[in-house]
Amino acid sequence: MNLVKRLSGVILLSFAVLFLGCSEDATTTQNRVESINYLTPVDTGVLTGGVKVIPIKTPKGTFKIWTKQIGNSPRMKVLLLNGGPGCTHEYFECLESFFPKERIEFIYYDQLGCGNSDNPKDTSLWDLPRFVDEVEQVRTALHLDSTNFYLLGHSWGGILAMEYALKYKHSLKGLIISNMMSSCPDYGKYSRDVLAKQIDPNALASIRAIEAKGDFEDPHYMDLLMNNFYVKHICRIPLDHWPEPVTRSFGKLNQSLYVTMQGPSEFGISGKLANWDRKADLKSIKIPVLVIGAQYDTMDPDHMKWMSTQFSNGSFLYCHNGSHMAMYDDQQTYMKGLVRFVKGVNEWQNK
Repeated sequence: MNLVKRLSGVILLSFAVLFLGCSEDATTTQNRVESINYLTPVDTGVLTGGVKVIPIKTPKGTFKIWTKQIGNSPRMKVLLLNGGPGCTHEYFECLESFFPKERIEFIYYDQLGCGNSDNPKDTSLWDLPRFVDEVEQVRTALHLDSTNFYLLGHSWGGILAMEYALKYKHSLKGLIISNMMSSCPDYGKYSRDVLAKQIDPNALASIRAIEAKGDFEDPHYMDLLMNNFYVKHICRIPLDHWPEPVTRSFGKLNQSLYVTMQGPSEFGISGKLANWDRKADLKSIKIPVLVIGAQYDTMDPDHMKWMSTQFSNGSFLYCHNGSHMAMYDDQQTYMKGLVRFVKGVNEWQNK
């Protein structure tokens, strides 16, 4: 009886496949199969919703790094590097409204000291080369390689992504540098010479006075920056309607990590990254690269457009209504361009 049931099931399945083959063209059938595969977990045993905690080695011992995989795409896997430094993966949650329907896998990743990962509270570990080594350990643990591995770095994550690509370019399929210049001295100059002149002179004088005293804990300092700078150049959505994932991520900022590497605010740079400059090295990156810039960004859009011309295979996505968080305040432009790049590189490499 069991044998009869099994044979009947096989016959019914065969008829279903035959029916689908007659009623759908090959592309539609392939899309259906890929959609099913995208939703199928690749893990075995006890499932955790795609969460993997990865042990990484550092000069100060082994620490745990939190990651979470969304979807299953053998050829398109995007590892996300958050900004700050010191924010969390959470502001990338907007991708959940766009990537799954395109069958693009993406991987949340909280860097050491951020979000759900360990925080050793040791400023000697807030170091760019060590973070590059961390990304490589994460890549290896997640089995990402040049057949599927896209790296998306936003803001500080863009610095980290550029450094990683310069050292490990052969591990990558594609690179996305979002809202980040290739020179921190140029970033500081743009902030001083262009953006500062757009701030109310009285507010700017108060900001500079607090900075001169080094009293960055003064709540008036952040109020001044928020109302005169952040709402114009970080996220242009009205402050009382800022996207919840953004406020949640910013609310968890690791202040020690942020101040050590960036300085006290987004208004210029004065931390360990202040002299970082890779303009002359971009030409050595040969993989496909997308640079994303925005009109009202804290970063100079002209510089970011220029960056795209320095890569052997570079392109530029301009978000004309966006700021530093263009994935929210010029969302359709940002997401359409990002999806087009990821899928375009995949189609080109699989011809």
